[in-house]
Amino acid sequence: MEKLILIKYGELTTKKGNRKTFIRSLKNRIEKVLKKYPIQIRDLYDRMYIEVDNQYLNQCIEALQKVFGIFGIVICYKVNTNIDDIQEKTLDILKDRSFKTFKVETKRSYKQFPISSMELSRKLGGHILKNFNVKVDVHQPDLVFHVEIHKDYTYLYENEIRGLGGYPVGIQGKGLLMLSGGIDSPVAGYLALKRGVDLECLYFESPPHTSVEAKNKVLELARIIDEYSGNIKVHIVPFTKLQEAIYKNVPDHYVITIMRRMMYRIAEEVCKRHHLKVMINGESIGQVASQTLSSMQVINSVTNLPVIRPVACMDKLEIIAIAKKIGTYETSILPYEDCCTIFLPKHPVINPDLESCLTFEKNFDYQSLIEDCIEHIETIKNLERETYSDLL
Repeated sequence: MEKLILIKYGELTTKKGNRKTFIRSLKNRIEKVLKKYPIQIRDLYDRMYIEVDNQYLNQCIEALQKVFGIFGIVICYKVNTNIDDIQEKTLDILKDRSFKTFKVETKRSYKQFPISSMELSRKLGGHILKNFNVKVDVHQPDLVFHVEIHKDYTYLYENEIRGLGGYPVGIQGKGLLMLSGGIDSPVAGYLALKRGVDLECLYFESPPHTSVEAKNKVLELARIIDEYSGNIKVHIVPFTKLQEAIYKNVPDHYVITIMRRMMYRIAEEVCKRHHLKVMINGESIGQVASQTLSSMQVINSVTNLPVIRPVACMDKLEIIAIAKKIGTYETSILPYEDCCTIFLPKHPVINPDLESCLTFEKNFDYQSLIEDCIEHIETIKNLERETYSDLL
């Protein structure tokens, strides 16, 4: 009895006229993720079937659990489309299972099959009752047995592994993630990937004020979220001169506001140069002084690009839960400070005034410093860990 992997699309089925585009994008992503395995993919209107040598089944399923656009992953059994084979193989599948209650759900894509979906569910349910000491429970069964009838073959399966859902990465284009070494921005990147936005990352370093360990920490965070994309590169901005000029020429309580405005200006230019559609960050409303609504309004005013804040309405515990789920939390809490925290003032302004910002920015030639930052950006495309220093 041949085993296959069945992929359920979930949200992609709502796309109607664009469904083929979304499914093609998902198929391309799956082919990339499973490229080292000998596979064959057959994509239908509402399902995708992956044939693979059974020795690689578990490895493939593990890889597919990090692919956005998949609602459900199922190990299914391929049998001939006739009632005798279906009944025989059903018993083979269930003979080693432990369950007390069950129900059968049938989907009949091949309408010429002589037995209706409801009739087949009843017939197969009766066959199971005759051979096992179990009961039918259509509301909360221990086991749901699925039958999908197609012309040449029928697919039988039970348990379903929940996929990540969302859209295939890249279907919406690319955005720039402002990636710090904290907890929030990697989670924001993960959530943007889930909505189909592929990522490039932007990190601001200020040596000697920030350490090489802080840089490596960010590269490790990028590597972890790249497991969900496979296409991420990191742009590292040398921010020292500009940051020092800010601290020298701007009142202490406005330093963070002005610094964030400079970061947004740089990020916008990077987006333009690399044809990125949006900026993405890990701001959460009210979490720190620069993330009040007043601060966001003043900081955001330097750019016309859309700024997406996927964790804006989450509390810290919700963000931490996702960080632990995706594997970034332990790296995020490593004690290496980024440029936003090394000179954090005691009393940063929480309701900054735009006119004050414009006045303070006239105190120094920030535009030439921004241009210098952009011209000396280092871009890292290979996020394999051996390409940079170990953190631990």
